[in-house]
Amino acid sequence: MASPIPQLTSFSLTKPNTETTTTLLPLPHLLSFIPKCTTLKELKQIQAYTIKTHQHNNTNFITKLINFCTSKPTTASMDYAHQLFDKITLPDIVLFNSMARGYARFNDPLRAIILFSHVLCNGLLPDDYTFSSLLKVCSKVKALEEGKQLHCFALKLGVGNNMYVVPTLINMYTSCGDIDAARRVFDKIDEPCVVAYNAIIMSLARNSQPNEALALFRDLQESGLKATDVTMLVVLSSCALLGSLDLGRWMHEYVKKNGFDRYVKVNTALIDMYAKCGSLDDAFNVFRDMPKRDTQAWSAMIIAYATHGDGFQAMSMLKEMEKEKVKPDEITFLGILYACSHNGLVEEGFKYFRRMIDEYGIVPSIKHYGCMVDLLGRAGRLDEAYKFLDELPIKPTPILWRTLLSACSSHGNVEMGKQVIQRIFELDDSHGGDYVILSNLCARYGKWDDVNHLRKMMIEKGAVKIPGCSSIEVNNVVHEFFAGDGVSMISTTLHRALDELVKELKLAGYVADTSLVFHPDMEDEEKEIILRYHSEKLAITYGLLNTPPGKTIRVVKNLRVCGDCHNAAKFISLIFGRQIILRDVQRFHHFKDGKCSCGDYW
Repeated sequence: MASPIPQLTSFSLTKPNTETTTTLLPLPHLLSFIPKCTTLKELKQIQAYTIKTHQHNNTNFITKLINFCTSKPTTASMDYAHQLFDKITLPDIVLFNSMARGYARFNDPLRAIILFSHVLCNGLLPDDYTFSSLLKVCSKVKALEEGKQLHCFALKLGVGNNMYVVPTLINMYTSCGDIDAARRVFDKIDEPCVVAYNAIIMSLARNSQPNEALALFRDLQESGLKATDVTMLVVLSSCALLGSLDLGRWMHEYVKKNGFDRYVKVNTALIDMYAKCGSLDDAFNVFRDMPKRDTQAWSAMIIAYATHGDGFQAMSMLKEMEKEKVKPDEITFLGILYACSHNGLVEEGFKYFRRMIDEYGIVPSIKHYGCMVDLLGRAGRLDEAYKFLDELPIKPTPILWRTLLSACSSHGNVEMGKQVIQRIFELDDSHGGDYVILSNLCARYGKWDDVNHLRKMMIEKGAVKIPGCSSIEVNNVVHEFFAGDGVSMISTTLHRALDELVKELKLAGYVADTSLVFHPDMEDEEKEIILRYHSEKLAITYGLLNTPPGKTIRVVKNLRVCGDCHNAAKFISLIFGRQIILRDVQRFHHFKDGKCSCGDYW
């Protein structure tokens, strides 16, 4: 430190004698020591000295101590700050706000609400900063009722539309799952600032409403307000959610025109957006042109290669990253493990998993464990995957067991599937997808009693199957199609075109895989019709009809692509000479010349 902090042993326990050689340090000098403290012990040494020299009751001094404790809160520092706060006879609201900010950043944020109730009893009225801190607390712990009460109190005091309060209100309602309330808060603002716009745009994007988020971005532009780098991060994530490459490219031009490309995080968001929109070349071009690349930028590029099935390039990027002396983090290794999983590289996956722990000291998260289960499951090593889950140092979540259930389905292991679903039901029996996966697996092997039992359970539990939905962007408009569209509707140009397309595919050797339709009393012809109108085929057909010959067709699906649609897409790419890039919930499939980038390992 620049200046030494006085030690307890340097001073007498009584008031210093002015006749001695000891020099009394004045309070302003002591205040200058506080920002230089690196530990709580050093801070306490300063306070001890002020007690000995009878300077400890100065409000400004105590405020500085509390601010230090709450800036980087720990259990010890917050307990100490609370003790200091309680010793002040008449604390003001500014001091409470400091305490509230500390608790909002801390792992026990609800203590801020408890302290607030005591403050109110002492007659202190909150200000806009108070509500901002307390609403952040409610966001963190998803305390919706307490958040609503604070909202009412803010309105009563006339600060409900304050520029500091509104964004935290929107974030609070969003974090608590009430997106409609968040939108109502925003809509009631007469002249919203860019911070409020950022909050509601982020709220919509996080709740899978990217179209609405982008519409508000257009409103922000029309209002004359200037977007910020935060705005661009959220808007780019919305483009990524939609898989809207044309719109993403327009946003990229906007980023460059307005100087946002100087921000590393914005460039990283561009990499992620291009990767999720199916353009690895554009993603790499952004990465290559970055003047500075941090861990997040490298990780985004590694994940891009992993999700597009190029595991070897992902691993090559990690070597280059380490050569550049950039330290990988947990997200980097998540991308590497994902790459190994989707390329069947079991031994390599375990090697990187051990390196992550032993070499970099990274504690595996649920997602890392999920990648390892997926790695073993995809390779057909189901017993090892089950044992791996059973021996985890943490309790496996339903998501981890679902990963194994999916592998059981892929490899046709009914008995293990039954064991796994029991483990899932012990934790969560409300997820419709679990019933569907095992039901379909049982149906594939003619176990109709099990199928009927599972479907009955699904109805009793109120579990709902998520319908398949695929989207495609044509002329800057995103069109959505749902599984079954066309089965029971009047024929349209699209459906007639799809019917003709299937005839051409059959002439080329395509055979509909009716084993994927699990209805014992249904004829194969009826099953073919159900398969024909899957959302992927509808979206691809729409792309063939409405884009020029040779143009790449890009489709986004909300679920895993089905085996029959995967096979049909290969035939379409061969017959029509089109590249088809299909993004499903797990990865990208690049279809070209009758082949898929996944090598049918998916």
